[in-house]
Amino acid sequence: MSRPVVTRIAPSPTGSMHIGTARTALFNHLYARRHGGKFLIRVEDTDRERSTQENVDILFQGFAWLGLASDEEPVYQAQRADRHREVVDELVQRGAAFRCWMTPEETEAAREVARAEGRALRSTWRDRTDGDPSQPHVIRFRTPDDQPVVVVDAVQGEVSFPSKDLDDLVLLRSSGEPTYNLAVVVDDHDMGISHVIRGDDHLNNTPRQALIYDAMDWERPVFAHVPLIHGPDGKKLSKRHGATSVAEYADQGYLPEAMRNYLARLGWSHGDDELFSDAQAESWFDLEHIGRAPARLDFDKLNHVNGWWIRQADDERLAALVQQVRAGRGDVVADADLPRLIRAIPMVKDRADTLIALADQLAFALLNRPLAIAEKPAAQLTDEARARLARLSDRLAGLETWDAAFLDDSLKGFADAEEVGMGKIGPPLRAALTGGVASPDIAKTLAALGKAESLGRMADVLSPQA
Repeated sequence: MSRPVVTRIAPSPTGSMHIGTARTALFNHLYARRHGGKFLIRVEDTDRERSTQENVDILFQGFAWLGLASDEEPVYQAQRADRHREVVDELVQRGAAFRCWMTPEETEAAREVARAEGRALRSTWRDRTDGDPSQPHVIRFRTPDDQPVVVVDAVQGEVSFPSKDLDDLVLLRSSGEPTYNLAVVVDDHDMGISHVIRGDDHLNNTPRQALIYDAMDWERPVFAHVPLIHGPDGKKLSKRHGATSVAEYADQGYLPEAMRNYLARLGWSHGDDELFSDAQAESWFDLEHIGRAPARLDFDKLNHVNGWWIRQADDERLAALVQQVRAGRGDVVADADLPRLIRAIPMVKDRADTLIALADQLAFALLNRPLAIAEKPAAQLTDEARARLARLSDRLAGLETWDAAFLDDSLKGFADAEEVGMGKIGPPLRAALTGGVASPDIAKTLAALGKAESLGRMADVLSPQA
């Protein structure tokens, strides 16, 4: 194909964005980027009852979170109905479509006859000219008889559909409303779509759409039908498997770059590469390496990918995201506490595979003084332990260097001076610093809290009122 590469995603705004739609959008985006083309968004909003502005906004919020934007202004299908009707008129003039006055009862009776004869519906008005245009009627496509419709699919290979199995498709309803298969073809043609990359649940629509392209003497796009995403049990992905929408994954603490990485690999491969950047995906992505079998969602693998991307992420960005997570729980992180949060993140982010887990790992750094100490760690604060903590506090106060490695050496040196093992120092010190909340090793905890906060928490425990 010599024409420029133009791909599209064409979702219906009827609720949250499904993860399958997100992957299809990503595949289209990556293919366009690989070939220096355009990625477009078309909103198929012909279901006016469900296509509310709220649902449209949800759709674009999903695209924004994923980092996928249309290279041109989005197209809204409902606004193009006049153009769809114009094409239907031309199909009638070409003899490729005809007016049909069959009643619902006549249509059902004809369908029953067709089933009995092992073929699809053929209208009794295909060759009649005595209808009254002023009376309610539909316009149907004149499906060719006894010839296969062959579609060369970039994923599925060559697929042949017997035309006898394709009914005389309604193009225009009696209300004047265009039907889906007609509108899709007209919109894709007018938008210059070169490649239609979509879920294989649309494969059965393809021969009908191909016939419309042929009847209008329009060049067919390259079709590429991608197998759907299944749950870990191999069944069609549904709520019983867990999160199915983009918004749910965002709320559960996944990073958009991790989702792009994981979704790109879900049903497509580049050798054994599992972890890769957007730039690598854009330079590698092709249609040849999309598998023909349904991909299975693997939450363990997703968590692994997300954890890797958390470790690559900028600490200040992660701090802002953790701030949002905690705000969602009703826990406001003051801007004054952000430096402490940023210091703590490098100490714990290798232990977190989601932002939720990261926020939990960072709870120790955001405790308010004086700390409420749980019963079990409080038992470590014996008189002997408090006396030792007082001597340790004096020693730590004199340190000019405050990083994890130096603090670790200082704690070991203190233990040697006290002639005790770290088991006598670590537990009471951890109780003073965290109150029993989970934290990294004790030197990292000190480094994360900073000198002033660490000494302040120790002083709270050592005060007469404690």
